Amino acid sequence: MAPRILLARHGQTEWSLAGRHTGRTDVPLLEEGRRGAKLLGERLHRSPLDGLPDAEVRTSPLSRARETCELAGFADRATPWDTLMECDYGAYEGLTPAEIQAVRPGWLMWRDGVPEGETLEQVSARADEVVAWARSADRDTLIFAHGHILRSIAARWLGQGIGFAARIRLNPTSLSVLGWAYGEPAIESWNDTGHLAM
Repeated sequence: MAPRILLARHGQTEWSLAGRHTGRTDVPLLEEGRRGAKLLGERLHRSPLDGLPDAEVRTSPLSRARETCELAGFADRATPWDTLMECDYGAYEGLTPAEIQAVRPGWLMWRDGVPEGETLEQVSARADEVVAWARSADRDTLIFAHGHILRSIAARWLGQGIGFAARIRLNPTSLSVLGWAYGEPAIESWNDTGHLAM
């Protein structure tokens, strides 16, 4: 079996709801986010995934991802991994894109980066580390993490530069699957939130 990587974005927080860049600030889940995490867990534990019994599970150590992992029913199998932490937004932490563009017109994170934070090259290197780990054995992997790092992982899985991540949105509590098509890295599903309608 060729390895796949399943990407679970954490549940809704006050800052994600407001569109604020939430990097290393440890913002807790809202009740809506907790509910979504439970629904995600139900989906991952029913057919055809059946709880992914052979998958290796890792989570960002930040509480919003760890709690999503726990509520989804994978805490006992999950290893916290600093590499899965969200991007360090530096001086832009807590700001919305509109607030940033008010002082830096035309700004795009995936092209321009952030002052006093992590460089795009550093984010790309972390994403490459996750991709290498996910491809290292014949087993699926499941990770619970954050919007921008997950988008970066997807871009690098596909062999694209990190700027490609600007073109693939990712909602809270979504499930995405990266796999293979004709021997090439591919997106099997992306930003699926069908479980939230349950």
